[in-house]
Amino acid sequence: MNRQPAPLAAPRAARPVPAWARPCAPTQELAEAAFCAGAALASLDALVRADATHAGAWRQRLALTAAAASMSVIGRGEDEAMLRDAWCLRRPGDDPGPAGRVLGAWRRQVQRSARLDPAMVAATAVELGPLVDSEAICAAGAAVLASRQPAILAAAEMAARVVALHPRAELLALWLADQVLAARLSWPIPVPLLAGSLAHPALRAAGRRRARPGEEGWPRTVAAAYALAAARAVGLFADLERRAATLQAVTPVLRARGAAAVVAVLLEEDAMAPASAVGTMTDRGLRRLFDRLVGQGAVRELTGRTTFRLYGL
Repeated sequence: MNRQPAPLAAPRAARPVPAWARPCAPTQELAEAAFCAGAALASLDALVRADATHAGAWRQRLALTAAAASMSVIGRGEDEAMLRDAWCLRRPGDDPGPAGRVLGAWRRQVQRSARLDPAMVAATAVELGPLVDSEAICAAGAAVLASRQPAILAAAEMAARVVALHPRAELLALWLADQVLAARLSWPIPVPLLAGSLAHPALRAAGRRRARPGEEGWPRTVAAAYALAAARAVGLFADLERRAATLQAVTPVLRARGAAAVVAVLLEEDAMAPASAVGTMTDRGLRRLFDRLVGQGAVRELTGRTTFRLYGL
């Protein structure tokens, strides 16, 4: 008899972030941007702490967004779909390539605490860019975390310090900014936020390029970016919670042996391929199960292709 997953918890009441907390034009004042960020992060805070059934898929979807934004930062063209393919369609043990390694770094961020240590920083730097002095970066992080400045400004300062030490390590700087924000807010696990919003039109005046860590106006840019990112994360949480509820509602009537294990993966991961090794189910069995779940509106096919398909909430 298949073991069924735990019942879906009560809705988290993921209310949308108010429109007034979402910057819609380049703001000139740090105080205004920080006010919006504080309001948006307050809405996000309860969701980060909630033990939601779909929290894994939510965090991995945010990691994918951060990785796609990272491609633009380093001058590559991979989008979310291409990164998802590179990660999900590789064979076990295969190198996912430079873009896939960037995605791997963001994925691992959402699977561990916000603690900073030299080994973690060094390993992440290998995937996100140049080699760095991890001891110096961790010392900078300790100083920032020991300061009394607000969490948003601490995150901005962390990114600026990393780039001051290693000008080519901008991706690592953005990754560590989210680590510092999570640590200052006492979140159990970091949430990828900053990288995915820095290119938003509301953060740039006409004709101006994206701000970089340490430049004039950087704290204001970071505050506005966190306001936008938190609002997007709250909306994604609510959307995936509805989809997770539908998936779990149909789970008890699934007859395929091993269906519960597949459902568990779908709630934890961004996407899943029919060729995934889940329990004892064959590729054909997985394809039939996915076809049924799609037909019932419980899962989406994410690629639009007829072959090499991927499925997720």
